[in-house]
Amino acid sequence: MPRPEIVDLFAGPGGLDVAARELGYEVTGVEFDQDACDTREQAGLLTKQGDVRDFGPDMFSEATILAGGPPCQTFTVAGRGAGRRALDEVVTFVRRMARGEDVRSELADLDDERTGLVLEPLRWALEALHNGRPYEAIVLEQVPAVLPVWHEYRKVLIEKGYSAPEPKVLHTEQFGVPQTRRRAILVARLTGEAKLPDPTHRLYRKGVPRDQGDPSLKPWVPMSEVLDRQTRFEVVSNYGTGGDPKARGRRSSDEPAFTVTGKVSRNRVIAEDGSELARFSNPEAGILQTFPADHPWSGRAIAQQIGNAVPPLLGKAVLKAALGSAKEYENGTEA
Repeated sequence: MPRPEIVDLFAGPGGLDVAARELGYEVTGVEFDQDACDTREQAGLLTKQGDVRDFGPDMFSEATILAGGPPCQTFTVAGRGAGRRALDEVVTFVRRMARGEDVRSELADLDDERTGLVLEPLRWALEALHNGRPYEAIVLEQVPAVLPVWHEYRKVLIEKGYSAPEPKVLHTEQFGVPQTRRRAILVARLTGEAKLPDPTHRLYRKGVPRDQGDPSLKPWVPMSEVLDRQTRFEVVSNYGTGGDPKARGRRSSDEPAFTVTGKVSRNRVIAEDGSELARFSNPEAGILQTFPADHPWSGRAIAQQIGNAVPPLLGKAVLKAALGSAKEYENGTEA
């Protein structure tokens, strides 16, 4: 059996690609942003630069797996919420697309055209089915607000013959990422049973020691375990707790990091004696996202690249559960 290849939509600087490469897959990422493409080039990741809307599955005929993480800016709680306000409309578009309707002109009329990008993976999947070359597997991720869209995707994919478990919001620290981050994950397979990964680490809860909880799971990973800093410290979040900008969240170096965003450098880092320490560098932010320490970040807006990326360790867990390793395909023992 030939080794399957992945086409990764909205590939960014390569979080999912790094994970897939570790599992032995060949991946081509489709990415518009020049800065992310610069990083990808330096990292040796295959890239087709351009707008996902201008391409389709016929241009990547060797790919048998579709992956992607559409831009989250209009859905994230840190944004203005155009996508969240349009959720019902987006879910309706999913159903209409499944009936064969072309909704692209209407997507362009949304308050923020980026909202419609969440429907691009479905367009690719439906076109591949129409062309008689359906994807063997589909793996998608987004912020939790998109979960209703993934649920509608699932209904459509099951109607088209796919196996797909209920999409779930996964907590990154439960997969060894030294950071709390929540991502809505959808997986589907045309043959075999699609699966989401089981947690390997405990869920982080403020004030609950890492050695407490399910003894069958590993403790969550603190910042101090991965960052090469010689002193204990406390991070003061750039975001307010409970919506109050004055109530800044605080975490010690013995806890996982807050969600790494493009504004990670705004988080203050304070030593035990109260003195200000250097704020997180781009390489440190990348490490908290579980990129290799030597990942060759390039171009501009590096912090934004890092903040937008899929943590490779989470990506690896999802891909491994959904697909198995490429070697398993090569040996004819498909997961």
